[in-house]
Amino acid sequence: MFLTKDSKSPYYQLVYFVEGKRTKISTKTTDREEAEKFLKAFIPEPTKPAAQGIKSKISLIEFSEEYKTYVGNTYSKHYLSQAVVPSFNKLLKLIPNLPLDCISTKIIDQFISAIQANSNFAASLYYRTLKAAFTKAVVWNYIQENPFNKIKPPKTIQSYPAFVTFDELQIIINNTEKDFLKPLFYTAFFTGMRLGELVNMKWNWIDFQNNFITIKCDVSFTTKNRRERYIPINPTLKNILIGIQPKINNIKNDAFVFTNRIGIKLNEGFVSKVFKRAVRLSKLNNKIHFHSLRHSFCSNLVQKGVSLYVVKDLAGHQNIKTTQIYSHLQSQNLKDAVNLL
Repeated sequence: MFLTKDSKSPYYQLVYFVEGKRTKISTKTTDREEAEKFLKAFIPEPTKPAAQGIKSKISLIEFSEEYKTYVGNTYSKHYLSQAVVPSFNKLLKLIPNLPLDCISTKIIDQFISAIQANSNFAASLYYRTLKAAFTKAVVWNYIQENPFNKIKPPKTIQSYPAFVTFDELQIIINNTEKDFLKPLFYTAFFTGMRLGELVNMKWNWIDFQNNFITIKCDVSFTTKNRRERYIPINPTLKNILIGIQPKINNIKNDAFVFTNRIGIKLNEGFVSKVFKRAVRLSKLNNKIHFHSLRHSFCSNLVQKGVSLYVVKDLAGHQNIKTTQIYSHLQSQNLKDAVNLL
């Protein structure tokens, strides 16, 4: 079940499935929080025993549109635009618009093989994304079995993420042409916040008295995993943020922390391009990009002996496996283990 909105009604609509058939009911409210309460309290009428197990015929295109709506209401916009949409677009480009229950393991295997011939990375992305989608199709009773289940995931080369030291960050800062972006770069380095979180960060997220930032979710912005989290502010970052605070007007009225010179909210693509240009001017590793500042936050903590589970919570990783890519940096732990022999 999920919430959605359409042009036919000002109210949020609750979408659910009965015997594989898409069903919609109005929540009778325009308020998202009230609609969420309606969703949690709603119990669909039980299906009749004689009708259970009936499959509803639905085409690949129809399912893709329903799934994209579901993802748009449940996950981040980035996941929708960068993973779900391109995966379905590529699938529909290479195979016909078949009924969903006619898409066999053989068809999917040939699709993944065709993609893998050109790009292991793309094949891996499409495999993960579409497998999750077809798993949902099983839950929705459109198909009985996921055709991806019998296919091995494409193997990709696992390379360690690039990160920068504080000294390298200083070089990048010195080569940054837009002065108003420098505090943002420092904040990314000292908090590990994602770029989307930084450009949406507001002054009411910051508690200078208790020295922490609360990354909040609201109607206009949600975090990647739709969870709020707390990040402590160290003294260096606190001084930087206090230093730019007087330049911002209407601080109490949900003003953005980082804006351009005329107070307009920053564009993520613009920030990334300015950072990458500064990296090139600094003549540092060309693999360094804005997200490397997040990697740097995690890497620096791990190298200083901070538990991977603590790093996981600070970074907002949903799964510890994501954090474990930094485990190779725990060199001292490895040395201590060998010294026990």
